[in-house]
Amino acid sequence: WTTIWSHIRSPTALIRPYAARTHSVRDTHMKQALTLTDTQYRQVINFCSTRKHTLRDQTIIHMSFLAGLRAMEIATLTVGDVYDNDNAVRSQFTITGDQTKGGYTRTVYVSSKLSRVLKEYGNTLTDRRNSDPLFMTQLRTSFSANTMCQLFLQIYKDYGLKGATSHSGRRTFITKLANAGINVRLLAALAGHRHISTTQRYIDVNDGQLANAVELV
Repeated sequence: WTTIWSHIRSPTALIRPYAARTHSVRDTHMKQALTLTDTQYRQVINFCSTRKHTLRDQTIIHMSFLAGLRAMEIATLTVGDVYDNDNAVRSQFTITGDQTKGGYTRTVYVSSKLSRVLKEYGNTLTDRRNSDPLFMTQLRTSFSANTMCQLFLQIYKDYGLKGATSHSGRRTFITKLANAGINVRLLAALAGHRHISTTQRYIDVNDGQLANAVELV
């Protein structure tokens, strides 16, 4: 009875264990994917040359890092989304609500670097129709959001990069643009975020960036 009475007098004692568990789950859920350096990015691309589907895997990684696409968006892309009827790379293409998280349509802008990557990859797609998946598994089927995430994880794991996930490229994309001084509202539009607070959580900050920032004063 003494123990029970002490809990009644101090109700937070009953709450603390639950709060601790909730905090732990939240921390795990909010843990962010690793942001890659330029060197790590190049090394991952080079590592893909040791894999069976070299060009496919390299292009998928580039789509993540150079366009900031989610795994589910990459998985649902069709040939016609990215290439016109002459097999030329589009300068921009549309991600529909059915292809993305949140159900909001957005425009993806293709940089000159990504365009060169897609042009090379397009040479391997001569037997595909516009409605066919842009990326296929080794069984010649389309990727699901889950299997695309697993592909990213497998590549990073085999390379030996801890903490990297299918979101690493997207987070690196946003962080690099932020470090280059791009306005957060533009970043949100490129990322397909409805709120800039969501975009801000993607931006990685390290000691080197902080040290460089104060030198601008």
